[in-house]
Amino acid sequence: MAKKSEKPDTKELAKKLLIDRKNGFFSVSDSKVKKADAFCEGYKDFLENAKTEREAVNTALKIVQDAGFVPFEADKQYQAGSKVYYNNRGKSLILAVIGTEGCKNGVHIAAAHIDCPRLDLKPHPLFEQNDLAHLKTHYYGGIKKYQWTTIPLAMHGRICRKDGSYVDLRLGEEPGDPMFTISDLLPHLSAEQSQKTLGKAIEGEKLNVLVGSRPVRDEDGERLFKLNVMKLLNEQYGITEEDFVSADIAFTPAFHPCDIGFDRALVGAYGQDDRSCAYAELMAAVKTKTPKRTAITVLADREEIGSVGNTGLDSNFLHDFIEDLADAEGLKVRHVLAKSRCLSADVTAAFDPNYPDAYEANNSTYLNNGVGLSKYTGARGKYDTSDACAEFVCEIRRLFDENEVLWQIGELGKVDGGGGGTVAMYIAGMNVDVIDVGVPVLSMHAPFEVVSKLDEYMTYQGVKVFFEAE
Repeated sequence: MAKKSEKPDTKELAKKLLIDRKNGFFSVSDSKVKKADAFCEGYKDFLENAKTEREAVNTALKIVQDAGFVPFEADKQYQAGSKVYYNNRGKSLILAVIGTEGCKNGVHIAAAHIDCPRLDLKPHPLFEQNDLAHLKTHYYGGIKKYQWTTIPLAMHGRICRKDGSYVDLRLGEEPGDPMFTISDLLPHLSAEQSQKTLGKAIEGEKLNVLVGSRPVRDEDGERLFKLNVMKLLNEQYGITEEDFVSADIAFTPAFHPCDIGFDRALVGAYGQDDRSCAYAELMAAVKTKTPKRTAITVLADREEIGSVGNTGLDSNFLHDFIEDLADAEGLKVRHVLAKSRCLSADVTAAFDPNYPDAYEANNSTYLNNGVGLSKYTGARGKYDTSDACAEFVCEIRRLFDENEVLWQIGELGKVDGGGGGTVAMYIAGMNVDVIDVGVPVLSMHAPFEVVSKLDEYMTYQGVKVFFEAE
């Protein structure tokens, strides 16, 4: 008689062979949750003070200078443990912690961007119409235009006067400050508007910021409402209308960072794409003591519009910085770069149960499940992406597991549904191994975005163990 086969232990088999995708709170200790909450108090302070790339650089500089970082000198050979920074035009920043091996076996790079979608002023922005004064804007980055109406806005940036002096503005953030807004039609009069698609209901040329409604008292004068605005600006800041030509002025949401939910597990704020990753890698650089390989942190500008310009990563400023390090050690930069590795620290889309049809659930990242890895980004066939090789993905996966960094991996929505890009392809173009890692975000690119405190903390932990890796 044939022997009856034994029934397999499917639970043990599943535990051995299958991924157990459970919520991150079932995988971490209470002490780590408390550390995440504490870490995000500093994160919220960073968000509050860094609403433009200039402010992000200035805020980061205060943090790193307090931690012992000093200005980089290109011709100097640094000792292991030295901490230096390079400020690129006040809009991007590089930090380096010199390793015991220096650059000879490559460097470890973490790259994030500090620019965010916003409303920039046009060169000739001020106009009046029907007794109201407005400023005309040109939106920056990918926005849903309708989200920027009827919310409180703050004015940030720098105006350079004709004589070369300048004034920095930050108006609408402090108690007692005036705020600004963009009006929208009332429902009673918007029947025609409501028939339009979301992308066309609000036109770019209608994103005009309301800034005044009182005239200079002169019934025989002209442009009195516009003139009164300039009179007030001249009295307070010493500027004329022509000075707007040489200005970097942006309007951002006036919301303040806050906790979301009864359990306070989430952070709500403007600009978390990508300042959540920028803060994580900034603090990783601060906490890294003396790594084996030199650890480089780059906070870049212009990612939201293609990383263009001399403060974006489609330029040479990062390459040239690494070349200076290599030259000081008698090395060729191409040999250093070929051995280097990079975490392109940019956010990814968190699965949103309100809009499940936009995602492929099995290949999405979720709030509270840890730092999100993306083997590739791009759109519709992986265009404009850097696809990390299997060996490097394996290396990062093993590194995170060995150091108890909670992680997950996914894509940015359905294959034919969209997609997005990061700085990864520009760094990969320097012959560096790169993978995208970052914080999953709800409502990405909206004036008010949401991230998990646990995910933010795990992104910091992930960058830190990468910097300290052998």
